[in-house]
Amino acid sequence: MIKIPLGITSIALDALPALVAVLFFSAPIAGIIAAFGHLISALFGGMPLGPFHLIIAVEMWAAVWLFAKLHQAGKHWLKWPAFIIGNGIVAAVPFYFLLSPAFFYASVPGLLIAASINAVVAALLMPYVLKASGGARHAS
Repeated sequence: MIKIPLGITSIALDALPALVAVLFFSAPIAGIIAAFGHLISALFGGMPLGPFHLIIAVEMWAAVWLFAKLHQAGKHWLKWPAFIIGNGIVAAVPFYFLLSPAFFYASVPGLLIAASINAVVAALLMPYVLKASGGARHAS
């Protein structure tokens, strides 16, 4: 629910719970957590993009699904840039065509910052969550 204003968008920690959830849940379930996390965050932010938030929720699902698959495959150094690029750049591509090129170029810097903050905070929390839980099924 924490939002940090940044240009035409805001930074939210809506992906953070889903990134940490890969320690305990399968890729599809972690993706569902990401999708609902985004929808809840957007709802509390006033749904500024209206129904486009459903597209973003699907994109969040896909980005976290890939992150979880890479995590489960032991590709721990690849999962972070994959999430940041997927969430910060690739997810914005449909809006280049649906809204405008200007919206795409204006939103990507904020999205990259938001994805990076979500990833960094998740990376810092994951070892503590694992330790507190006594280990996890998908941990490595």
